[in-house]
Parts: sequence; C-alpha cells; structure tokens
Amino acid sequence: MKRNLLLLLTIFLPMLASAYQANIDGIYYNLSGNTAEVTYYSFQSSSNSAAIAGNKVIPESITYKGKTYSVTSIGYHAFYNCSRLTSVTIPNSVTTIGSWAFYGCSGLTSINIPESVTSIGDNAFENCSGLGSINIPESVTRISERAFSGCSSLTSVTISNSVTSIGSWAFFGSGLISITIPESVTSIGKSAFQSCGSLTSITIPESVTSIPETAFSNCI
Repeated sequence: MKRNLLLLLTIFLPMLASAYQANIDGIYYNLSGNTAEVTYYSFQSSSNSAAIAGNKVIPESITYKGKTYSVTSIGYHAFYNCSRLTSVTIPNSVTTIGSWAFYGCSGLTSINIPESVTSIGDNAFENCSGLGSINIPESVTRISERAFSGCSSLTSVTISNSVTSIGSWAFFGSGLISITIPESVTSIGKSAFQSCGSLTSITIPESVTSIPETAFSNCI
C-alpha cells in the first residue's frame, strides 16, 4: 500500500508543481484541441503570487508553436493568492471562470465580467479584499457559494435579472451597503449575506419563497 501511495505521489506531484503548458506574455495556459484555458504557474504556492503581478490583459486567442487557440476559460486556481495582481481584462471569448480563480487577489480593485461568461465557480473571488464593485452579467444564472465571500471593500453589486439563485456564503463578510435582489431570484442560500456589517437596506422580491435564518445574521 505504501509503495502504491509513493508511486501515485511520484506521478502527480510534478503535475501539481507546474500545471501550465504555455507561458505567453506572463499568462499561463493549458491547451486542448483548439481552445486554451488560463491556468496557474504553481499550485497554491508563493511562486504563483510571485509570477503574476500588475495589470494583466487576457487575449481572445493565443498562438503557440504555430497553432492558434481560442481562450475560453479562466481555470481552477488560475490567479490563486496573486495579491500583487491589480487589474485583469477578461475577453469576450471566455465563458467560464473556475472555482478559486481569483481567490485572495487582495490587490484587485475592479474587474469587468463580460456577457460571454455563463458560469462563475465557487470561491471565485473570495477574499478579494480590495474589490470595490462588481456587475453580474445577464449571461450568469447563479451566484455560486462563497463567490464574493470576504470581499470587505465590496460596497456595490449589480445582480442581473437572469440570476435565479444566490449561493450559501456568497457575500459573507462583504462591505455591501445596500442591495436589490431581482425578481428572477427564487432562492437565497444560508449565510449568503451574513456579517455584512455595513448593510443598511435590502430589497427582496416575492419570488424568494424562503430565507434561511442565517442569511442576514450579524448585519447591522
């Protein structure tokens, strides 16, 4: 059993240490078919934060070894804990933002999510403490769990009429002052707005049939 475990570690640890296949203009990618996914430099390590800093513009397509790839996703942990990342431009070719993609990017103050994005993963922007405002585009139907949890400077969010659910802890501990939940929303998860100490007003439509007791706990 121990030999098998060691064998598995030997196989997978190099993959975790360096996941990318291409580095173009300081952005790391994995390639598949005709598409490219933005990925991390080094899995959950300080090397990732050191490698990514400043302003980053993600292109709609890249060319690598003579072949062109369309950039369609920002993958799992792509910018994890990149605290020196200050801004990022997401192209209209991107359709998904993966879980933990911008987790801990405390230097990120604003980001534009294009209408092409249909999915934002769990914890995608968690602990982005410098993020001041966010606009959820019409293409997104669900705000995932912990998507903006810990965004202490987040005072403004625009939720489009396409969103039908707000996940648990989605805005936990954020700096929201007021929020209007659109009539398209039918469910709000537990602790979705818990510990939003600056929240002074909220509009909840009749379409929301039940609200967990913890949804607005510790809100002034």
